[in-house]
Amino acid sequence: MAGQTVILTGSSQRRFAHSLIEQAPVGAVLNVKKAKRTVDQNAKMWAMLSDISRAAPEGRRWTTDVWKSAFMHALGHEIMWQQGLNGEPFPTGFRTSKLDKDQMADLITMIQEYGDRHDVRWTTPEASA
Repeated sequence: MAGQTVILTGSSQRRFAHSLIEQAPVGAVLNVKKAKRTVDQNAKMWAMLSDISRAAPEGRRWTTDVWKSAFMHALGHEIMWQQGLNGEPFPTGFRTSKLDKDQMADLITMIQEYGDRHDVRWTTPEASA
């Protein structure tokens, strides 16, 4: 039996997943997880971060990567510190590729709310709605 991936979008996929479980050999591994963030969510996030970076609210002239880290930190995502080549610590982590769809939606909502509060001019039609 080759590895199978099933996206549970309805009852027929759930039935198929149940049949796979019934046919699975002893010792097989089942991994059920939420869907990862979408390409569209990722593109929207970067467009919004670019808009915020250009607007520099409260005088913060940060790169899009710094803004992304700030928003992820505000949502409580973990950060790790590493020792840099010059001996100074620097943060790592904050990988949106690890977020599921719901977590990414929360991040986009936070970016939207912050930008709206600071009169950011959105370049994406969905963000300005």
